[in-house]
Amino acid sequence: MALRLGLPLCQSDQDCDAFTYLLTWLADSDDACAPLALRDTSGDSGNPLWVDFIGGKMGHRRRFGGGRNQPLTRAMGLKGSANPFIVDATAGLGRDGFVLASLGARVTLLERSPVMAALLADGLDRARQHDEIRLIVDKHLQLVNIDARQWLQQCPAQERPDVVYLDPMYPHRSKSALVKKEMRALRAMVGDDGDAPALLAAALDCAKNRVVVKRPRGAPLLAGPKPSGDITSKNTRYDLYPC
Repeated sequence: MALRLGLPLCQSDQDCDAFTYLLTWLADSDDACAPLALRDTSGDSGNPLWVDFIGGKMGHRRRFGGGRNQPLTRAMGLKGSANPFIVDATAGLGRDGFVLASLGARVTLLERSPVMAALLADGLDRARQHDEIRLIVDKHLQLVNIDARQWLQQCPAQERPDVVYLDPMYPHRSKSALVKKEMRALRAMVGDDGDAPALLAAALDCAKNRVVVKRPRGAPLLAGPKPSGDITSKNTRYDLYPC
């Protein structure tokens, strides 16, 4: 895996001390299959970061998250019998994409970070060990490790998605965002998404129906065209851009 991802291989504890994050398998996990995880080597490391579509927060969200009435799904146009083809162009940990797939949408996850893509692929592989979730993954989810702008610009006309979903890295906030170890690790892997306005432009050129941009409720709009409206929840705003 180190060779495939272009990462140095730590062969001793001394080697590991040189890095802030380590990509490792949690051999002591009680999971049937040990997950691949990103571990913070600092003194305030907390829990490793790994993708779990079966239990924990995602398991609860899948079962009790509000179905098609939640703000995310309404923003995407999942209503009635509509099951749009959605491209999640900033997949990250794949949580929103998985929720959409579990509700019937066909979702392609795009992730440019090789490390995040490896974590996602591992999470999807382990999800296939669960009978119910295997059907969701195999029928409704596809993962591509690629820069989203490249994918959107090269997408054949006959394969254009109905919706492109963007969840760029949230702006720095003085208190909450960087305090969360998960957000800190994500930012370290994917950066600050300074190209978000260019990604929005590429998404608008590719999507057939709409582009949806997820933002903190009080965050400024992305630079570029103005949305036609939004759907909000307590902490989140989904800006809607018709195509």
